[in-house]
Amino acid sequence: MRRRDMFRASLAGAAGLFGLSQAAAAEDKPKVAYHLSDLDKVNFVLGNIKNHYEGTGGKVEIVLVVHGPALAGFKSKGISAAISGRFAGLVQQGLEPHACGNTMKGVEITLADLLEGFHAADKGGVVKLAELQRQGYAYLRP
Repeated sequence: MRRRDMFRASLAGAAGLFGLSQAAAAEDKPKVAYHLSDLDKVNFVLGNIKNHYEGTGGKVEIVLVVHGPALAGFKSKGISAAISGRFAGLVQQGLEPHACGNTMKGVEITLADLLEGFHAADKGGVVKLAELQRQGYAYLRP
């Protein structure tokens, strides 16, 4: 009799753990890494990211990795109010922007020169993208 009760308790516990893991998996947000290197695509990519947040009801983790000529589109001096405002709104929604450390060195700018919210990808933008893919981020290059 006692063995049967222990078996039932073990079975119920295992089922409970399985249910918890299923619930946790359902709450996981998709993770997406956007790759931006073309200056003429800055506004387009910000629009894609905005649409991504709206299409998922904000239930997505988005990282933007910027390198090359596109980084100039995020300098705080001389940027249009429209791009600055759009970018700030996306950062408030959870966007995590990263600036390529190699590009910053090459064009002699720092994080202080960029819009607020940027992190440095010290090892480089492409290295950061590869790291994000290893972490399960889907790669998008619009």
